[in-house]
Amino acid sequence: MKKRFKFIILPALISVFVASCNDLDVPVTTQITPDVYPQDSTQFVASAGVVYAALRGNYSTDYFFMNTLTTDEGILPARGGNWYDNQGYMRMHYHTWTPDHGGTNVCWDWFSRIIGYDNQTMYILNNNMPEGSFKSRMISELRMVRALAYYWMMDMYGNVPIVTTYGDFEPKANSSRTEVFDFIVNEINECLPNLSTTVDQTTYGRPTKYMAYALLAKLYLNSEYYTGTARYNECIVACDNVINSSKYAIEPASTYLKMFYPNNGPAMKEFIFALPYDPSFASLGGTNGMMYHARYDVPRSLKTKFNIPFTPSSASGTLPEFYANFNDPNDVRNGQWLTGKQYLNDGVTPVMVTTTKKGYNQFYTGTDGSASYSYQVELAPNFVLRQDSILFDCGNDEIAWNMGYRNIKFFPDATSTTRNQNNDVPIFRYSDIILMKAEAILRGGTPTLGHSALSLVNQIRSNRTTSAAWSSVTLEDLYKERNREFAMECSHRNDMIRFGKYEGKWGFKVNADPTRRIFPIPTGARVKNPKLVQNPGY
Repeated sequence: MKKRFKFIILPALISVFVASCNDLDVPVTTQITPDVYPQDSTQFVASAGVVYAALRGNYSTDYFFMNTLTTDEGILPARGGNWYDNQGYMRMHYHTWTPDHGGTNVCWDWFSRIIGYDNQTMYILNNNMPEGSFKSRMISELRMVRALAYYWMMDMYGNVPIVTTYGDFEPKANSSRTEVFDFIVNEINECLPNLSTTVDQTTYGRPTKYMAYALLAKLYLNSEYYTGTARYNECIVACDNVINSSKYAIEPASTYLKMFYPNNGPAMKEFIFALPYDPSFASLGGTNGMMYHARYDVPRSLKTKFNIPFTPSSASGTLPEFYANFNDPNDVRNGQWLTGKQYLNDGVTPVMVTTTKKGYNQFYTGTDGSASYSYQVELAPNFVLRQDSILFDCGNDEIAWNMGYRNIKFFPDATSTTRNQNNDVPIFRYSDIILMKAEAILRGGTPTLGHSALSLVNQIRSNRTTSAAWSSVTLEDLYKERNREFAMECSHRNDMIRFGKYEGKWGFKVNADPTRRIFPIPTGARVKNPKLVQNPGY
């Protein structure tokens, strides 16, 4: 069993911490008050637990979809009407979402919950905890969780309201993206002196000093896009603060894929900050709280191969444009993909499916359509909208369900009795620090510590492939390396925008409208708060 720090979340706390609204301008309220709770160190920790439950909430579901299916990294078409879901996934692919789009609304609501619970918890703790280093650290950790939520919200929606005071019910107008950026940077810098430098199971899943530096690096790397002002040297300084700590290391090739296994956790040398998932964790009201990648990615026919206790949906896959990055046969990262003909774990026995000729191909026109038909499962790289191009539908037969190469980076969890997996999900990894520094240098930052962009990229590659080290590196090379390293880790949309790729064509998507780099303010949020101004293009 993996060992990791767990916040104690009292059942009574979960039952009363229910969001009263879905927008940032009416903070979350509960029955908990400083007069009755909390009063001792155990209850202080318990009250903070609700914030971390909120943080885990929708990261591996709606947030994942919005940052993956809007890129060339993933696609989730309908199959005989299955997964059409009121055009939700189709609109992500075509970049035609609206202010009423489901994922857009859910993510806004989720960020609002994190921030609302965080503001309330800090209010309670500030009024109950005795002054001292323990209080300073807890409050700073909570501020860092709020800063992370604001970073995600700013990245997705651009101009958002800033609310930091519990009990302030006055609606707030959007702050500009630059103002939100500056707010987050200021929050991080104020919190840094109080954050822990300990990296072990006692701080796992909680913000440390190095998590703060990683978030700073991410902000500074994107600063030119977010604010119009390049801050690559500041990115390098933030990265160096993590590198110089000597607390982390690049996982070697032998353990790269194991970083994402169901038994991952504090032992992972690359994890700077991760979200712990466990089927035994209670979901916070109004959030999903689950991590079930296998449900979407594993072909239905491979249930036995992975020994999972449910039939997977086999809904999503990657696009050939993204898979083309995995063109080095010596790269261990190829192991995260299911492609071509499928075999059982012995690598020899074919995975066979028996159906009918019509069940294999719904467009079969022979008179013996009900005759038995057996075939070896073979995943095809391309998606074809055979049934209905308007409805984004590939068909409801074996050919359709085997379209698309599948990603099993977050390896199917055979130990869980539900679709919910034990795999923890990294938010910041040490390899990202190395590649962010390399990119900052390539974009004009000053090299430090004897590093060059080339030496940094080769640090990663020497732990991923037996192919020869690179002799040169360009931004395009680095972009492709990031695709290989961070596939399915919710970073690709941000990368595509920064590298000028987001307006490109992939799959069936041709929309090149740059206003789609940010999502619309949801209709529901604007109804609750008339001061919110809609983003351009919506």
